[in-house]
Amino acid sequence: VQLVESGGGLVQTGGSLRLACVASGSISSFNAMQWYRQAPGKQREFVAVIVNGGSTNYPNFAKGRFTISRDNAKNTVFLQMNSLKPEDTAVYYCNALVPGASYWGQGTQVTVSS
Repeated sequence: VQLVESGGGLVQTGGSLRLACVASGSISSFNAMQWYRQAPGKQREFVAVIVNGGSTNYPNFAKGRFTISRDNAKNTVFLQMNSLKPEDTAVYYCNALVPGASYWGQGTQVTVSS
């Protein structure tokens, strides 16, 4: 499985970005698709998950601001990010969970200026 993220960039505080992750396989057969992020000098942290059945989950910092969704026909998962803050600055990674394996994309940089 190959994952390619896009949609990152530079945005001002309060702005929005929509990230996309295109998978080489059929995401409808995956156990789950996730987004993680890693800021400089920090550990990679969980941002959002959408499981095969469609349920989603977020950590507290993302609730109400970030929304994960998917388009099975396009094998694409999205992360809509609103009300962005400087602390959201990080490289955002897409992750696919399939039986017995986990795959990562190369990441896309999100920078939020104050």
